[in-house]
Amino acid sequence: MLDATRLRVLVAIARHGSVTAAAQALNYAQPSISHHMARLESETGAKLMERAGRGIRLTEAGRLLAERAEEILGRLDAAEAELAAHVGLRQEKVRLAAFGSALGTLAAAAIPALRADRAVTDVSLIQAEPADALRMLRVGEVDVALVFRYLLKIDRHDDARPGNPLAGTADPLTDEDLRYQPVLDEAVYLITPAAGPDRGGPAAGPGRSGRRSPAAERDRGGGGQAASATAAGASILAAYAGHRWIAGCERCQDVLLRLCRSAGFSPEIAVTTDDYVTAQTLVTAGLGVAILPGLALRALRHPGVAATELPGIRRQVLAVTYGGPPEPLASAAMLAALTRAAAHLDANSLAPPNQTPPNRTPPNQEPADPLAPPSRTSANPLAPAGPVTTGAA
Repeated sequence: MLDATRLRVLVAIARHGSVTAAAQALNYAQPSISHHMARLESETGAKLMERAGRGIRLTEAGRLLAERAEEILGRLDAAEAELAAHVGLRQEKVRLAAFGSALGTLAAAAIPALRADRAVTDVSLIQAEPADALRMLRVGEVDVALVFRYLLKIDRHDDARPGNPLAGTADPLTDEDLRYQPVLDEAVYLITPAAGPDRGGPAAGPGRSGRRSPAAERDRGGGGQAASATAAGASILAAYAGHRWIAGCERCQDVLLRLCRSAGFSPEIAVTTDDYVTAQTLVTAGLGVAILPGLALRALRHPGVAATELPGIRRQVLAVTYGGPPEPLASAAMLAALTRAAAHLDANSLAPPNQTPPNRTPPNQEPADPLAPPSRTSANPLAPAGPVTTGAA
């Protein structure tokens, strides 16, 4: 049987790159580290380290075992924490990893509710993209991960069902030990400058006023309208085929490419940024157009952009936990709070901008500065986004 202490030594060597650094991190004497590794090699019957110049490095077998050991140790630490909480030795604590726009909206609204209910006394938040959040979940660094996936009508995804692993090679939730709960199904928007044709967008027309297009309304109804909605979304994008585009993370960029291909063109990507505030500022500066999900606009919306809902595509936000039921009390409380926050958000869906004729500034208002900092429209992070009054795209 593998010894947990020796596995911890192996993980430290893999993480820090040398026996000396591992000894310092674990507060061990260097000979003790060497002794533990010699015993581990004897137990496994495999050579786990080899010399490389003046130092050492892990062999392929060592790297494989270190990767698995990190998960095992994470689960052991999590089990110890859950048991301690169960017998009352520690306060209830929950650790949440979430992507940026969810951290500033869903998590920000859920945590005060948790504290008000006294369900959790200590909350730790970490910003992480889905792949990193799931890795942290598997190794026990967090208790709940908020992740997302895009659902395109052309993909024919099945609806997510709580408790079941998601299928598909492009989906990050393929581990059978992961349990997930759909939290929010949100729209995706085409982001353009809020002014008229002189700002780089097509003339105002159906679906481009910042309001939900009729096809988007049909898309929300589902059923036999899917093909029509997808075609309508492609038509909206096709109007911007000659424009430059601002792309997001690798997964978001993949979705953009597929959407544009379905509209019959390949986008010219001028800028790549994971920052949704930067993306909006670049749009107002005329450097391109972009697509953003609703949470990104709720977290912070630039007054100089217009948002048009795209039919045929949604983004699904899921809360993920590790292991079988029942959930630890703190994790269960976090899941419930996130679900309530999302329900409140969904009940106050993203408010469309006011319609103003192109090239016309509303009375008593200066034209928008494209590089002006965005402003929050409400102290409530889940309040509907404020109206855009600088024009219609």
